[in-house]
Amino acid sequence: MSDFIDILTHGRRLKAAVKELSIAELESVQTKLAKVIDDRREEEAEFKQLEAEKNKKIQELRKAMDDAGIGVNDLVDGPLASTKKQRKRAPKPPKYAISDANGQRVTWTGQGRMPNALKDALAKGHNLDKYLIK
Repeated sequence: MSDFIDILTHGRRLKAAVKELSIAELESVQTKLAKVIDDRREEEAEFKQLEAEKNKKIQELRKAMDDAGIGVNDLVDGPLASTKKQRKRAPKPPKYAISDANGQRVTWTGQGRMPNALKDALAKGHNLDKYLIK
């Protein structure tokens, strides 16, 4: 996508990219691009209007809070503020198992670094599904 934007925003590259297009095709591209620009202008106008409404509501709330003698700290530090602790998620169960050179069972969840014993087995041509825990 970056190459497309580079071509579109650089005059000489754009000219070289569209030199094989006919006048009718160029005019078609021009009308489509004009529609995209108009749509973007409408979106930005709607966004600005929503932001203005939001800012107006914020000002109304600030005025109401000032009139009631409530500060921002009262809202944050008050009884409504709860400190939820994030729970650790349970570790993923192992998906693959293999015995290494020492005879120890090595497991792997399928994420992170693959154990060396499993890498060696795959390098020898074994299929990963062979080591799937059922």
